Amino acid sequence: MRKLTIEDLDVKGKKVLMRVDFNVPLKGGKVGDDTRIRAALPTIQYILGRGGRLVLMSHLGRPDGKRVNDMSLRPCLEVLEKLLGCKVFFIDDCVGEKVEAAAAQLKDGQVLLLENLRFHPEEEKNDPEFARKLSRLGDLYVNDAFGTAHRAHASTEGVTRFFKHSAAGYLMMKELDYLGKVVGKAVQPYVAVLGGAKISGKIDVITHLLPKVDKIIIGGGMAFTFLKAQGLEVGGSLIEQDKVDFAGRLLADGKDKIVLPVDFLVTDTLDIKARKVGALKEVAAAEIPAGWKGVDVGPRSVEKFRDVLKDAKTVVWNGPMGVFEIDQTAQGTFAVAGIMAEITASGATTVIGGGDSAAAIEKAGMADKVSHVSTGGGASLEFIEGKALPGVSALTDK
Repeated sequence: MRKLTIEDLDVKGKKVLMRVDFNVPLKGGKVGDDTRIRAALPTIQYILGRGGRLVLMSHLGRPDGKRVNDMSLRPCLEVLEKLLGCKVFFIDDCVGEKVEAAAAQLKDGQVLLLENLRFHPEEEKNDPEFARKLSRLGDLYVNDAFGTAHRAHASTEGVTRFFKHSAAGYLMMKELDYLGKVVGKAVQPYVAVLGGAKISGKIDVITHLLPKVDKIIIGGGMAFTFLKAQGLEVGGSLIEQDKVDFAGRLLADGKDKIVLPVDFLVTDTLDIKARKVGALKEVAAAEIPAGWKGVDVGPRSVEKFRDVLKDAKTVVWNGPMGVFEIDQTAQGTFAVAGIMAEITASGATTVIGGGDSAAAIEKAGMADKVSHVSTGGGASLEFIEGKALPGVSALTDK
């Protein structure tokens, strides 16, 4: 870490303004999944245990700069109190005299949770005056919200200009450590596994990784654009016509590195919203019938991927192998998750890059059997692309 970390700060008796990622799913006014709240606990407990006075701020959902009651952070209060085993104070705004007074009343070891930052349009606009108002709530600043580090918002980037010391929390440190291993000098053999629906969202990732890795395994909907570039018919499968030439150039540049599926599970009907598929059958990659759509990689593809992955020492995985939201078409993704668990047990470093990949490995029950599952989909993707993250760059250098 070239940035200051929480361990570099003396927090005793100080107000610590901390950006967390409590952007959790709510169901019936309750927190549906507390994973992100739990992820912030090590830093919260470190600060409270050393006599810091903690002010927590986060966004939730997309209220578009307006107060939306269904997007209040208040449901997080009950979960946080239960996890910490102590009282957590809450205030229904995040800036202003009333909020400043509440922060000033905190005693050592106490914590205050602010209301949703995005109830104010100035947050996403990175408004300097709004950032200054936020800065009045703390003596020190800590960012532990990796999931928003790729956004230059008032609470992640602008606010740091008003602090002498801005540091990374434990979750931020862990994310940068593991993602740094796959972006920097990775231990080889180094394999990237890329999936998801479209090649367009992964262009920068593929271009950035191709010179660094030994192999890139391609799955998911994006595989069909590559197959089309090879002159194969893909039936009614998802392809991006305007990216076929680009896929062809990538195949030429990485002819010894890019590994494509050799068979697929195909269906005559797909309704993702209703979580339904029609008839299903396994076919070779070159034999997808007209009108049928590829919805998962087949068993021979999984074995081909296993052969590539078995000796890998570093693996980064971003994007599912098929429509994992539907049980019948999730087997390829789950099989890759199982391979990830196996090679981790054998000593490989395996990093799962947020978003759908994180959801998929969680659904497969393998999240605790890999080295690291990123909490930030967009942030991890941009980091792997080699882009600087504003929320990280803004922290104080050691």
